[in-house]
Amino acid sequence: MRKNRDKFAAQAAELVAKMTVEEAAEQLRYDAPENARLGIPEYNYWNEALHGVARAGTATSFPQAIALAAMFDAELLRQIAVVISVEGRAKYNSQSAHGDRGIYKGLTFWSPNINIFRDPRWGRGHETYGEDPFLTSTLGVAFIEGLQGDGEILRAAACAKHFAVHSGPEKIRHEFDAVVSEKDLWETYLPAFETAVTEADVEAVMGAYNATLGEPCCASDLLLRQILREKWGFDGHVVSDCWAIRDFHEHHKVTATARESAALALNAGCDLNCGNTYLELMGAYNDGLVSEDAIRTAATHVLTTRFKLGILGGEGSEFDAIPFSEIGSKAHLALCEKAAVESAVLLKNDGILPLDRAKYKSIAVIGPNADSRVALKGNYYGTAPRYVTVLDGIIARAGNAEVRYAEGCKLAAPSSDFITRRNDLLAEAVATAENCDVTVLVVGLDETIEGEEMMMGSFGKGFEGDKADLNLPESQVELINAVIKTRKPVVLVLMAGSSVDLRVPQGAANVGAILNLWYPGGEGGTAAAKLLFGEAAPGGKLPVTFYNSTDDLPEFTDYAMANRTYRYYTGDVLYPFGYGLTYGELSFIGAAVEGKTVTVKTFGDATDTLQIYIKAQNSPFAPTNPVLCAFKKIGAGTHTIELPDSAFTVVNDAGERVSGGDKFTISVGFGQNDRRSLELGVKTIQLEVTL
Repeated sequence: MRKNRDKFAAQAAELVAKMTVEEAAEQLRYDAPENARLGIPEYNYWNEALHGVARAGTATSFPQAIALAAMFDAELLRQIAVVISVEGRAKYNSQSAHGDRGIYKGLTFWSPNINIFRDPRWGRGHETYGEDPFLTSTLGVAFIEGLQGDGEILRAAACAKHFAVHSGPEKIRHEFDAVVSEKDLWETYLPAFETAVTEADVEAVMGAYNATLGEPCCASDLLLRQILREKWGFDGHVVSDCWAIRDFHEHHKVTATARESAALALNAGCDLNCGNTYLELMGAYNDGLVSEDAIRTAATHVLTTRFKLGILGGEGSEFDAIPFSEIGSKAHLALCEKAAVESAVLLKNDGILPLDRAKYKSIAVIGPNADSRVALKGNYYGTAPRYVTVLDGIIARAGNAEVRYAEGCKLAAPSSDFITRRNDLLAEAVATAENCDVTVLVVGLDETIEGEEMMMGSFGKGFEGDKADLNLPESQVELINAVIKTRKPVVLVLMAGSSVDLRVPQGAANVGAILNLWYPGGEGGTAAAKLLFGEAAPGGKLPVTFYNSTDDLPEFTDYAMANRTYRYYTGDVLYPFGYGLTYGELSFIGAAVEGKTVTVKTFGDATDTLQIYIKAQNSPFAPTNPVLCAFKKIGAGTHTIELPDSAFTVVNDAGERVSGGDKFTISVGFGQNDRRSLELGVKTIQLEVTL
């Protein structure tokens, strides 16, 4: 718990007491105006920091959030969040010194996105930490603590979003009601938010666009009062998603007017409005729809945050001295590159990687993402100090090998369009591959295909940011098959933020290696080249399941967890959650469990991610499959891991967390102990424990 939090709340309450009701209501806008009478400068609460300070000019651009999750490294993520907040402070100090207090210039960052990536079609899934509640909770806490710091003054204010039960479809998010069971609510959708509040002391929580169990999330008595404030003891501020309150009367149809919507949200506990509906608050007050006390309470909540940041009250903080030179510094760019290396997931390797520069005198670099800056970024990004594409990285590190480039195809142009140009690009790619010793084929998606609500998405099919299926665009399928037919060695590099069905190109089974870079950030090309040439080893594990297709998944709009994610899915998969290869070997000498302590002995020359999965044997409430309960980067040696008490509990049908019984099966390994992981060569040891 942060020290002196009551002091800041008291300062805010004292300031609000000096305001008129109208002045207090004005402070509940995201673009809060100046109050010259009370010496309060204008302040815009809207800023973003998903994987770097976003939308506010130059800042270090780290790999996208899903890639940061693939690191399976909470401490490294914490370091990244510290850098983001330091750069955020450096930008704030410079901008405010020049009187620039507009949008994306504040210290209230609307990150992280800790929703569960329950369905691979969701376009915003790559903003999250994946499909597992434990992984998401652990990483969410690390990011929030790194961003906010551990001193009396917040270095920056984090915001956990989108509360709650939110993961598409984008097309209907403004009117959709996510209906879930009590078990799924408390087992899957709420744990990351609970730890964000109770462990990380997150400063803000953002409500979602959709409704949950019949209530719009930004006006949900269940979510905002009963759970967030009363059960978890949250004392920060709640902000609406942008223009979500307008949805109350325009889409959810639970109110008739904007004035009624403003009253409904405020009375439910939404303090701050991203949008313009709270311009109706004084009208609602005059109509008797909201009370003066409700307005003053909300104003106290939001102004407390500014006192916690040291930007109200005139006292300042140590962070005021953070210089502009911290932005994009060499140390920060080095950390960015490290994150790209540690997040890359090696899905397949027949021995072709690392590439031998002595063997391969000429290298073809082919594909629509090979020289793409867009594919480095993900979404919610700033401007990187520099962008190193995969092509740039390979050229810089190829030594004496000759590098030849061909675009091959457009990212998502349907095969029926631009036929002449398409044929020219494809012919050039084939000729380039034929005349080189090895091909690095860089394919995938980018934020123009999978992302937040858009007018067009899924290759122009109109799915508004979500994917229609898991296939690569037809143009890329054609390219892969054509390059494979040259019978030259091929390394496939995938850049995407979600599960991709790599079986669809018939030739993809014949590639020598598959390296998944996700959206690797500004330094992604350097990291990719180091990985390809063996100057670094891939460190990532999949934080999501790579399904064969969506055929066996429930409807996208079905929020029940049955047959979803690795915890409940019963079908065959392409690549399982937690899977990822590396260079070198790390093997087990043995493993043992005593009580809640697991001891593992390993030998070898590699570093890998130890993963521990658990299943309660005697409880009818245990998920279908064993679930992740601990993870740790390890090398050779003896390692001790304490399992959390929560690992030995389950959530019953009433949504209560209860004992899982006295008998548990524990799997210790470098991935899951499921059939597909074992087929792919994942090493595991299975243990039994009785409490």
